Amino acid sequence: MGKVRLDRALSKLGMASRSDARRLILEGRVAVGGRAIKDPAQLVVPELADIRIDGVARPRARWRTIALHKPRGTVTTRRDPRGRKTVFDLLGDDAGSLVAVGRLDLASSGLLILTTDTQLAARLTDPANAIVRRYVVTARGALSDEAIQKMTAGIDGLQATSIAVLKRSRRETHLTIELTEGKNREIRRLLSAVGHEVTRLLRVSFGPIELGTLPPGTWREVTRQEIEHAISASGRMVTR
Repeated sequence: MGKVRLDRALSKLGMASRSDARRLILEGRVAVGGRAIKDPAQLVVPELADIRIDGVARPRARWRTIALHKPRGTVTTRRDPRGRKTVFDLLGDDAGSLVAVGRLDLASSGLLILTTDTQLAARLTDPANAIVRRYVVTARGALSDEAIQKMTAGIDGLQATSIAVLKRSRRETHLTIELTEGKNREIRRLLSAVGHEVTRLLRVSFGPIELGTLPPGTWREVTRQEIEHAISASGRMVTR
């Protein structure tokens, strides 16, 4: 979730077309957080802001959360200025008002959670909740035990919670790596710091939610019970 112009936010939320949004804002008919805004360039977070037109809020979307197997070569944005395929292109009409919980980069694949519940998205990605994400990773070369110790001890603010070697040869090393924060390209940066390049990265779980046998490009509905388990250690969450 990021900030966008108010006129774009209205369009993104399906409240008005981009041209109508600009007109409505200039006419003083749009309020954010109870305050009238007349600047179309005002920045807001569409999924979190209380935006109203003539005092009327956007109808609340029904609660929905899905687990998607993101294929390699897709980006985790609703629209890509470079024309690359996005996870929302995969969902098509099923995308609705879903937002992605965190991201997977272009070259990574695996489990991606999407939800209509922005409070849930914030709880799942809050580092304080320490929700474990598990990845299966292939790196070039033989990764030494010393390098693994460095990665779990922490390097320049990056740290793996745990690392297990599945297979090691002179050519490549297969690993499972667990993180509890998921900073931008964290696994790739950690392995680069110890002199190894990631050639394959697959996220296989997010808390108790497993990728399982979902084929790339497909998804399944996630129940509230599964989500409750995901952050039970941090207290009961609020869901719509």
